[in-house]
Amino acid sequence: MDADVTDRAGTATEPDTTSGSEPSTGAPGPDDIDAEPAATPANPRRHWLRWAALGTSVVILATAGAGWWFYQKLDGNITTDTTAATELHTYEKERPTPVALDAQNILLIGSDSRSGEGNGKYGRDDGGSQRSDTTILLHLAADRKSATAMSIPRDLMVEIPSCATPDGTRSQARFAQFNWAFEAGGAACTIRTVEKLTDIRVDHHMVIDFSGFTDVVNAVDGVEVCIDEPVKDVQARLELPAGRQTLDGEQALGFVRARHGIGDGSDTQRMDRQQRFLGALFKKVQSNGVLLNPARLYPVLDAATKSLTTDSGLDSLSDLYELARSMRSVPTEKVQFLTVPRQPYSQDRNRDELVESEAKSLFERLREDDPVSVSAAGANEQDGKRDGKNEGNSDGKSDDSVKPSGNGSDDGSGSRATGSPSPAPTFQGTNAAAGMCG
Repeated sequence: MDADVTDRAGTATEPDTTSGSEPSTGAPGPDDIDAEPAATPANPRRHWLRWAALGTSVVILATAGAGWWFYQKLDGNITTDTTAATELHTYEKERPTPVALDAQNILLIGSDSRSGEGNGKYGRDDGGSQRSDTTILLHLAADRKSATAMSIPRDLMVEIPSCATPDGTRSQARFAQFNWAFEAGGAACTIRTVEKLTDIRVDHHMVIDFSGFTDVVNAVDGVEVCIDEPVKDVQARLELPAGRQTLDGEQALGFVRARHGIGDGSDTQRMDRQQRFLGALFKKVQSNGVLLNPARLYPVLDAATKSLTTDSGLDSLSDLYELARSMRSVPTEKVQFLTVPRQPYSQDRNRDELVESEAKSLFERLREDDPVSVSAAGANEQDGKRDGKNEGNSDGKSDDSVKPSGNGSDDGSGSRATGSPSPAPTFQGTNAAAGMCG
């Protein structure tokens, strides 16, 4: 008797007798294995996840590509000064030995060259000659809790060494105005002159031209200034009303360069104006969160790097970023500006010479990375009245002299009569917190 055959559901089936094969046992045969399985319904969630992953990958790749493009563009903007490196290496044995190894001394040079894109409108390009319109030695403390910017007057009489010139010859060593060094031998000659003057090792240097300065100011949407009287200086292409106002790049350049139709026309006032403006610029960059916002930081970096020439230690975007990052936490009141202590040159009242004792004190403090304190001119004048001292020279020109702070009298040995250590001297200057409007 044939056995009953049932499927997996238990339903009886008739044995296949037409082909003579054995009755089915329910196990799949070869034909069953090769048969295409029935389609399963699509999972909408899994479909969405696949597209989301693909979209995210595309966004990441696009962002990375754009970031790399921006980096390459900014990095390519910077010009490396290889000529200066060669000259400085040749005279390495003459250079000062670094003292505070974690501190940084960076020489900032504002060039008045008319060559280069965008600079021709400021005057005729006479064969690419250049002068240092502004020179500042920026000292960053080793702990990065303070920064001191020391201006060096372009009319200061100094010893300038023999330097390599652009035409391949060498200049003669001479006693001349400070800005002659840059005109004769560029950044290397200026660095050697500064090091000879101060005995401070210059670690890095940056040279920026007119268009670079204007572009940076425009990139931060201008800088606010307060002007006591209307200004008109034809040579600086500047005409401004009195009062509080925001200067764009072109106006700012004229403002920091003007020597006619503003104040007493002296280089002293011009440097003071430059220092206060740079302080206001730093304050705006820091307070507006530019350093923390890539969308706002990019145009500033693009403007700065397009007209920037540096040594090989600062010629990449990563180097400049590290420098900016190290300054990000410096309080604005600790970003200080002052000028080398000087007085009218004895042989020519239109030139300057160092006030040796005060200058020596300032140079030593910067070299040793000791604290430097500054106070506004008005504060010094008031202190001078209280102490019965006369600040400045008989001709009314400030000598930016040093003024000891604290009580007690100085016995000339560097210590107070009470036996306590002499407090840090205070120099005439300003800080970034003051801005241009107090």
